Parts: sequence; C-alpha cells; structure tokens
Amino acid sequence: MISFFEKLFGTKQENIDPMKKFLIVGLGNIGPKYHNTRHNIGFKILDAYAAEKEETWSTEKLGDISQLKVRGKTVILLKPNTYMNLSGKAVKFWMQKEKISLENLLIITDDLNLDFGTIRVKTKGSDGGHNGLKDIQNQLLTSNYNRFRFGIGDRFSKGKQIDYVLGEWDNEEEKDMPERLDISCKVIESFIASGITNTMNAYNGK
Repeated sequence: MISFFEKLFGTKQENIDPMKKFLIVGLGNIGPKYHNTRHNIGFKILDAYAAEKEETWSTEKLGDISQLKVRGKTVILLKPNTYMNLSGKAVKFWMQKEKISLENLLIITDDLNLDFGTIRVKTKGSDGGHNGLKDIQNQLLTSNYNRFRFGIGDRFSKGKQIDYVLGEWDNEEEKDMPERLDISCKVIESFIASGITNTMNAYNGK
C-alpha cells in the first residue's frame, strides 16, 4: 500500500530523517488591512516567535519564510501569501520542497469556539468551517495533521461572524495579547523539542 508520504512526495519516507526538519505554518491574510485582525492570529504568533529568536523574513514562493535552528533541528516558519482560502497550496508546496513529514507539520489558526487566548493543540480534527483548514485538508488529502488553535471567542451577533473575524482586537484583548503570545511561542518550542503529545499535555486549556 502506498503511504501518505509517498503520495505527497513520490518517495519513500525511510530515505529522509523525519525528526530533523519542521514546518510551522501561521494562517492569515496578506495586506495592511488584515494585519491586526483576529483571523490573522497565525501570522501574529509566528511574527512573535521569529522576533523572539531574532530572525527575519524573506518573501519566497507562496509565502514569507523564516528558517532557523532550534536544538539542532531545522525549523521553517511559513506565512502563506495565498490568502486564507488557498492556504493548503502553500503548505503542500513547502512540505514537498523541504521533504517535511506530516508529523512535523504544525498549523496555527484562529478558533471561534474557544474563548479569547485559550490554547488547544490537536493531532487531527475537522476543519470546523474554517476555510484555511479546509483547503489544507483538501491539498494534503488528510485531516490528520497537527494544529494549534488560538481562541478568538464568538462575541458577535447573528450575521456578523465575518465582520468579527476580520475585525481588529479590542482594547482588553490587546492588553492581554503579550502574555498570550509568550505562551504561544512556548507551544511552538515545545512541539519542536518535545513532540505533539507532550505539548498537548502541557498547554491545552492554558
């Protein structure tokens, strides 16, 4: 039987050391008008992590990239420039280009079903109506990929979901954001250093 890895890369996984290279993807939309919106929390978290590591970004195919070493492992940070609904195109391209195994992929996204700042790390799940996750699932042909959901709450009236998601953080959220970003950076570091299970045990619900 052909494995997922062979379908995606056209090669056998045993020829590649799967533990040495990671792809961390923050979802969002490009452009100034989306910069500080709730839907762009994936970009915001990756920007915070790159800044913490004193790394810079370069614009490459299908996204902005920052590459660094963490505890001897190569880590590629990706902010897709495809807009949210085509996020999977960028994820698949960089997984193939860098030959990154599915277990070393982490997608960072917003979640309406969690209170602001709540962290939920999972190994699989539905797209939950999130267009970015939906496209990733369609491109990778699986929903079994690691995701880091950051709660944005659901404080909107009927018919106002899009306005809320694409709206900017309120003053209370802005005040709490630095502490939430600090914990989010620790989630990424834990995933790289200790794996998905330990990260779920340590940070879910925090």
